[in-house]
Amino acid sequence: MNRYPSWKYVLILIIILVGVVYALPNLYGSDPALQISSARGLDITQQTAELQAEIALEEAGIEPKRMEIQENSLLIRFDDEEKQLRAQDVIKKALGRDYIVALSLAPSTPGWLAGLGASPMFLGLDLRGGVHFLMEVDMEAAIRKAEESHVSELRSLLRENKIRYKTIGRRDQGGVLIRFQDAAQLDPGEILIDENFRDVDIEVDDSLEGEYRIILRMSEDAVIETRKNALQQNITTLRKRVNELGVAEPVIQQQGDRRVVVELPGVQDTARAKEILGATATLEFRMVDDEHSVQDAVQGRVPAGSKLYSERNGNPILLKKRVMLTGDHIIDAASGIDPDTGGPQVNITLDGKGGLIFSRITGDEVGKRMATVFIEIKTETIEENGELVKRKITTEEVINAATIQSQLGKRFRITGLESTQEARNLALLLRAGALAAPIEIIEERTVGPSLGKDNIEQGYKSVIIGFVLVLIFMAVYYRLFGMIANLALALNVVLLVALMSMLQATLTLPGIAGIVLTVGMAIDANVLIFERIREEIRNGNSPHASIHAGYEKAFSTIADANITTLIAAVVLFGFGTGPIKGFAVTLSLGIICSMFTAIMVSRAVVNAIYGGKKIQKLMI
Repeated sequence: MNRYPSWKYVLILIIILVGVVYALPNLYGSDPALQISSARGLDITQQTAELQAEIALEEAGIEPKRMEIQENSLLIRFDDEEKQLRAQDVIKKALGRDYIVALSLAPSTPGWLAGLGASPMFLGLDLRGGVHFLMEVDMEAAIRKAEESHVSELRSLLRENKIRYKTIGRRDQGGVLIRFQDAAQLDPGEILIDENFRDVDIEVDDSLEGEYRIILRMSEDAVIETRKNALQQNITTLRKRVNELGVAEPVIQQQGDRRVVVELPGVQDTARAKEILGATATLEFRMVDDEHSVQDAVQGRVPAGSKLYSERNGNPILLKKRVMLTGDHIIDAASGIDPDTGGPQVNITLDGKGGLIFSRITGDEVGKRMATVFIEIKTETIEENGELVKRKITTEEVINAATIQSQLGKRFRITGLESTQEARNLALLLRAGALAAPIEIIEERTVGPSLGKDNIEQGYKSVIIGFVLVLIFMAVYYRLFGMIANLALALNVVLLVALMSMLQATLTLPGIAGIVLTVGMAIDANVLIFERIREEIRNGNSPHASIHAGYEKAFSTIADANITTLIAAVVLFGFGTGPIKGFAVTLSLGIICSMFTAIMVSRAVVNAIYGGKKIQKLMI
């Protein structure tokens, strides 16, 4: 009686060994570091960044701990944060805008552990530090964008129905103004617009003699819906960008009717975070103007209806102002390799409407050249006259110009990119979508690692104090069985940390509270078992029978208590946000670990001590 087969002992030992190995990285901490990557996504191993950084640090008298190449970026580790911050200023000046120099915390996990795939768990904003942004959506810009969309749609609608007009344009004070050729075009135009545009109010403007004009204004309901959609689309876009860029468990929440709260744990470099969140990248497809001279345009004589651009090699190119298609119709983008040249490319998929537009346009322009214009808008903070000034920088460049060989559909590809990394970045931004309206950061707050360190120390103390008090109580009250329970409890915490590390779950301050609660629940299972054993002994059963009955009969009570708590934790995770989810994750994993350690591990130790032996009395 009270014996386990050998395979159960082997299984338990393997689980414990794996748990210890994957929990170990959390003991090594992390180093303050700088992560340097190319702003254009080029291969950093083929550039001089490492040598330039090394020379700059040597001249500044800053000695790094170690320099290493990691995933197409250069990682420089330092002994303390003071060196890290000094080195950032020095290296930024030395490398210029061609490189991104970001602050980070690099795990100090030994190579043999990293080789096994072991890494420390993520720490939340309240423990690791990070950045907090309060962002406001420019709703006026969202309305302007909607009105500009109406202008484009109205032009197509009137042309298709052969209704002649002079001009269609957006007014500075809001709304769209349409000027018709004569009175005969006004009435059918008004009826046509009324039938096709249900979200606008139409007003015939007869204030000027000889002018036949209609003013369109978005209805109040349409304005409210446009603002609501802009906010929701921006939240979705921000969430996609952050998730695809690998920030662990970010918090992105709506606040009010035009603001968004964004928290990025572990991100120390606010400039880099702004670049991630605020970058607006899209594509425009325009026909190349081969009818006029590029050289004349370079000298200032740009023909009406055309605009001068630059290709990536610096050569000027003349494009027609009319935009054939925008990136708003892109629903998917994936980077790949051009089978013809072996260079990078981005495979584009359009929505149904975009596919029809593109098919019609390219069918009419076969044999002519079409250019792909990459547009990126960034907000940079620069110093002017001793003051920091925010300035929006719009970059427009032609990434390729190719002859249309045949009619294109909803799927096509873009080539002419400089590197596979640039292709991945472009695909990421296009896939995540452009922001529906510009976002302005009205409040930013950095939670420094020092504050996170204080939180960790306080949380660590709470776990240790609760843990030690439970250990003392169990050892005094249950004697040898109490010591067995203490061993199971220690293993429970180790396995919990290992599971969180393997799943790369994020530990937050509420998560530490979940660990403290898990400690109490884990020992509660042992108390139920031990009290059942004592009750069986009082009823006159033998020690072996009491042990067997204690574990067997207490199992249903333990399972009931833990499963109901697990259900509550799952509900908290499903409906909670941020800190609540952190608490739910640690509680759920803790319950799973406590079921294993309290039932299987403690039973295995008891069986190893008492199994197969004649005993007269239990030390319980």
